[in-house]
Amino acid sequence: MSPRAELDRLGLALDLSPAEAARPFHLRVGPVSLSVFCPDPLRAALVAYFAEALADAPGADPVTVHLLPGQALAPEPAWIDWAREPGKAGRKDAVVDLDDARLVRKVRSGVTFVQSPRVRLACGPLVDHVSTVINFINTQVLSHCQQDGWQLCHAAAVTGAGRTLAISGLSGGGKSTSILRMMDIDGTAFVSNDRLLVQPGAPARALGIPKHPRINPGTILGNPRLQAMLDPARRAELAAMNPDALWALEDKHDLMVSEVYGPGRVQYAAPLTDFWVLNWARDSKAPTRVDPVDLAARPDLLGAIMKSPGPFYQHPDGRFEPNGAAPVPGPYLDALRGVQVCEVSGRVDFDALADAGRALFDG
Repeated sequence: MSPRAELDRLGLALDLSPAEAARPFHLRVGPVSLSVFCPDPLRAALVAYFAEALADAPGADPVTVHLLPGQALAPEPAWIDWAREPGKAGRKDAVVDLDDARLVRKVRSGVTFVQSPRVRLACGPLVDHVSTVINFINTQVLSHCQQDGWQLCHAAAVTGAGRTLAISGLSGGGKSTSILRMMDIDGTAFVSNDRLLVQPGAPARALGIPKHPRINPGTILGNPRLQAMLDPARRAELAAMNPDALWALEDKHDLMVSEVYGPGRVQYAAPLTDFWVLNWARDSKAPTRVDPVDLAARPDLLGAIMKSPGPFYQHPDGRFEPNGAAPVPGPYLDALRGVQVCEVSGRVDFDALADAGRALFDG
């Protein structure tokens, strides 16, 4: 069934012709091929963003995505709030389930999505919310791989010298800062900043998604390589802030990996050898330590790794992920079997962690 026929079947009055009149662009991420139909100027912005994942032609059986700026569903569905993960507050997503399809709405922006096996579509104020569109495209990579048995981790990762290091931790724990310090090591390549897929094997396999790091001012200020992302006046303002306030400040900036680190520093697929879980504290007096752990005996650390598939995920049997469902530990333990898992404890010390990373990649 074509996307147009699927929209008719679902009773959704949306016009695909503006997207299909534009030349599609194609992405390849590990085993996943995507073709995105989208008019300019949004198309140009997305092509520039996904530069490292662009493909000249569609792969076999590509996932197709349609983007319809300015269109809206009418009448407005009776949305149901999607339960957020523990520790997260506020309304973010809302859903409506249809026959073999799900509508998802971003509450703050009003961007709306249609997700089914035959149509994957975003509509609404897309030009004003490009990062939301980027996330939706990447969600299709995540969903495709999860249907094939990959596990979704809340982790960043780099690879180099025959090793791949993933770093996880609670939100705001320093994953992005840590992984960018590892990017300062010669020979490493960026895999992922916040979402990492892991597939069991000998060795286990890791797959990132084409999402550049979105980093806060504290991360920028603490890394000389990144400081040019801020003008001098802003750097001085941030340097004068209380350290606790700077750590908590949310003001995201996109770090384009190739612009900062040079070409050839992105590699989405790699064998996974090491996984560090940040369990350190800024008020600790103890030195920073990186110690091996048995993940099966540390559900607290496993909880920092596991990531819910979210409202877009449709299981291979057609069921959508239920509202409020939590990840199951068993498949994660299977996927990470053979991976050296370590706990990072003591005080937050990015220099000490960078030294441990150099020792790891230098062998």
